[in-house]
Amino acid sequence: MHAPDPARSPRILTFNDAAIAQAAAIIADGGCVAVPTETVYGLAADATDAEAVAGIYAAKGRPSFNPLIVHVADRRAAERIAMFDRDARALADAFWPGPLTLVLPLRPDAAIAASVTAGLSSVAIRAPQHRAMQALLAATGKPLAAPSANASGAISPTRAEHVAAGLAGRIPLILDDGPTSGGIESTIVALGGAPRLLRPGPVAAEAIEREIGRWLAKPDTDAGQVEAPGQLASHYAPTKPLRLNAAQAADGEWLIGFGEVAGDDNLSADGDLIQAAAQLFDALHRADASDRAGIAIAPIPSDGIGLAINDRLTRAAHK
Repeated sequence: MHAPDPARSPRILTFNDAAIAQAAAIIADGGCVAVPTETVYGLAADATDAEAVAGIYAAKGRPSFNPLIVHVADRRAAERIAMFDRDARALADAFWPGPLTLVLPLRPDAAIAASVTAGLSSVAIRAPQHRAMQALLAATGKPLAAPSANASGAISPTRAEHVAAGLAGRIPLILDDGPTSGGIESTIVALGGAPRLLRPGPVAAEAIEREIGRWLAKPDTDAGQVEAPGQLASHYAPTKPLRLNAAQAADGEWLIGFGEVAGDDNLSADGDLIQAAAQLFDALHRADASDRAGIAIAPIPSDGIGLAINDRLTRAAHK
């Protein structure tokens, strides 16, 4: 594990074969690198190396009880780590590679560091679609633990410069392949029993229910145990106060608009929720960097991916 060096800025390399080779070498040496996925930029390290995984937690300042998502190339690789039932196979075949994470029973013989699962008997796993993460998986030949590449609880990064600003001195390398297309973290579903939606995301609950022929239950928020990323009450948060469902800005606020609410910035003037999801964290970064003391955001409908947007905003506004 490499100690943070506040005086050192991470190198930013444009995605190509040479950059992937350098990133793979860092991971083979027990380090971690930032890499884009179709959702947000992730901070990747060898999921089988406990010291490398500890480097992720240290770089992010992430609490050890908050598990990580393991990224693999495909279902075959995932089945070496997790136990798949009929529902899991159906969902993997329908939505992988893509922004769906499955929380499944961990195989007893899985060579995954215990810190990845935070000591749980389950593992969160997905096969990403993005070319950079798939190339890194191929180059390392390892499953990669990869939470979002930001300080724990802060706004998720959708551009390389977000990562550089948030983790300066803490990581050596960022692979830059432009802004992420989705902008919202993966949907998370727990299986191995009654299926439960742990985190809404780009893959809609209704689409998942159609594939498995069963309803998704909501998690028991009073259980006190974090089963997957994104379940903490305060998460994705800017440094400034965030006010939700604002029709106009108050004095000293930067207004993020949507639809007819114009604002200083706008997630989608046309009211397109997919566009709004892709723009959400980028807009929050700009608002947080502005000279205003607070941030306000227009109402966002909870239809489709709007459910995921409002989940992120509610946690971002929680103090």
